[in-house]
Amino acid sequence: MAVTSLYVTEEPGAGLTEVDTCTLEINLNYEVIPSIVCSVCLSFGLIYCFFGYRCFRMVMFFSGFMLGSAAVLLLYHKEPVLNIQLGTETKAGIGLGVGVLCGLMTMLVSTMGLLVSGLQLGSLLSLSILVIIGQSHSLTPVWVPLSVVLAASITTAVFTLQWQKLFSIIYASVFGATTVMLCVDYLVGTFVLPDQVYDMFCEVAPRRLCWFNWAISGICPVLSVIGVLVQWWFTAKGVSHREAEHKKHKKHGKKHKYRESRGRPQPHRRRRPPPLKRYAGDVLAPSYLQSLQERQMGTGSSTSSVSTITHTLIDFDFETGSMVPLTAASPAFAV
Repeated sequence: MAVTSLYVTEEPGAGLTEVDTCTLEINLNYEVIPSIVCSVCLSFGLIYCFFGYRCFRMVMFFSGFMLGSAAVLLLYHKEPVLNIQLGTETKAGIGLGVGVLCGLMTMLVSTMGLLVSGLQLGSLLSLSILVIIGQSHSLTPVWVPLSVVLAASITTAVFTLQWQKLFSIIYASVFGATTVMLCVDYLVGTFVLPDQVYDMFCEVAPRRLCWFNWAISGICPVLSVIGVLVQWWFTAKGVSHREAEHKKHKKHGKKHKYRESRGRPQPHRRRRPPPLKRYAGDVLAPSYLQSLQERQMGTGSSTSSVSTITHTLIDFDFETGSMVPLTAASPAFAV
């Protein structure tokens, strides 16, 4: 339990005396369920901070899950009728269902996940700056902080879609550091940082932060910078979330082509003509015909020897591809 600040005001005529006492007393009497939830969130915050880009799908899922759950809680806050009529289990089930549905959408559609994470990154950064400014300046009317948060969210969302890897690493580190900061704030026993945001939007003068509140708030920027450097130089080096999408599209493209090829009728293949069979006496080589004419003109030969030779397959120049039918030049013999 912590006593943050105590203000004692005297009568106007006597002057104004302000006593500011900040003493930190850690309360070790924690409830079971909130303590378990806080421990799990602390573990997830550290994983986000140092290994967020490695777990890109998980980060995208939880970004959508938190957006859906926060939208349901805001609806219950703005509509007291629903808050009264619905039971606790029913409200928890509706919030869980909407959160899971939004988480699946942001996980499966990477563009939507990057857009949601960019919006959340701008909201976290702008709210942190506004809480610090609100300690010394008034942020009324309420549309001033709302306009700042909206402008910062849209800007970071556009930057996230343009430079996806860099801003995904920044988002994971900042969100993990913010989660760790809130868990430490709860474990210490103060948990005043969420109240600062609530008072700012309700146009209530925020309470002054003590030294230990500033020390807890300093966890977020320090851990965010360390997480960005660790992921950029070590854990996220050589890793890209687009490789999985490219492999997925390539795999689906191969399946689509295979299905189309199976659906199309196969063209009929033309059968190659059978090889030409050669028989004795079909063709004669030109060189043989020339030698035969030389023999006829010179020494001569008997009809029986020539007839025997003409019924034999002779293809001396087969390698050169020269073929002459026997009927093209048939010698005449005179007896």
